[in-house]
Amino acid sequence: MELRLLRYFVTVAEEMHFGRAAARLAMTQPPLSQAIRALEESLGVALFVRTKRSVELTPVGKDLLPDVRRLLAQADALRPLAQSLARGEAGVLSLAFVSTADYGLLPALLREFGARYPGVRLQLTEATSDVQIEELVAGRIDAGLVIPPLPPRHAMSLEYLPIAREPLVIAMSADQAAALNPDEDSAVDLHELASAPLVIFPRRLAPGLYDMIMGCYGAAGLTPRIGQEAIQMQTIVSLVSAGMGVALVPQSLRHLRRTGVVYRPLLGAGPIVETGLVWRAAEVSPVLAGFIDIVRSRAAAAIAL
Repeated sequence: MELRLLRYFVTVAEEMHFGRAAARLAMTQPPLSQAIRALEESLGVALFVRTKRSVELTPVGKDLLPDVRRLLAQADALRPLAQSLARGEAGVLSLAFVSTADYGLLPALLREFGARYPGVRLQLTEATSDVQIEELVAGRIDAGLVIPPLPPRHAMSLEYLPIAREPLVIAMSADQAAALNPDEDSAVDLHELASAPLVIFPRRLAPGLYDMIMGCYGAAGLTPRIGQEAIQMQTIVSLVSAGMGVALVPQSLRHLRRTGVVYRPLLGAGPIVETGLVWRAAEVSPVLAGFIDIVRSRAAAAIAL
C-alpha cells in the first residue's frame, strides 16, 4: 500500500472537503477522489460517506484515522533515523569487559560515549578475556575490553588497541599489612609474603595475567602456593578479605573497597598489566567507529602522560 494514499486519506479527513483537500495537496479533485476510492477498494471498506453537500468519515474511517496518522509519523521518522544510524548517533553497541576494567577505564569511557552519543543504547556484559574473544568471533558482541595476549588463531581477524597500562599491586588482609608496616603507602617485598597462599585467576581463563603474576614470583626466586582460584576480581578480593590468601591485582582495583583488605605497591619495578579494546577487523559499524575514536583519544592521552 502506498503511503501517498494514506496521506490523501488524512488530508481529506482533516478538511472534510475534497476540493479543499485537493488544493492543500496541490492537485485537482478528480485524481484525489479516484485515489481515495482506490484506497477503499484495497482495504475493502468505505472510509467516507459522500453526499453532494458534505463528506463525513464512516465509523471505520474514524477508528482508522489515529492509526494511519501514527503510521505516517513512523514513516516520516525513518529518514532521520537512517541518517542518525549512518552517523553512529543511534543504534546499539554491545560491549564486553574484563572485571578489572570496571574499576579503572570503563566508567570514564562510558561517560564520554554517553555524553557524545546519547541516542545509542549500550549492552554491557562482564566476561573474561577468553570468553570475550569467542563471543566476538561468533558475532555476538561488537567489541571487548580485554587483557592480552590474543589467541594466535584469531589474531589475524581481530584488531587490538592498547588503552591503559598499570602496575600490579598486592591485596592482603589488614592484619598482614599491619604486621609488615602500618604505613599505608609502604611498598611490600614479595619475600615477606612468600608463605601466604596465592589467590589467582585460572590460567585457562586469563593466561596473560596468570603468567605475569607467576613471572613476578619467579623473578623474585619464589614459587607461590596457590590457595584458591576465582574467575572474577570481586571474588578474588573477597577471598583475600576472608583470610584465604593474598592476590596480585591491577592498581585500579584499589577502587574496590572490601572490609579487611589493604592494597600495597610492590617493592621495586613490578610487572605492568595492559588492557585494550578488541573488535572484528572486517566489521566496524558507525556506532562502533564512534566508540573506537573515543578509545583512541584516551589511549593517546594515556601514552602522552
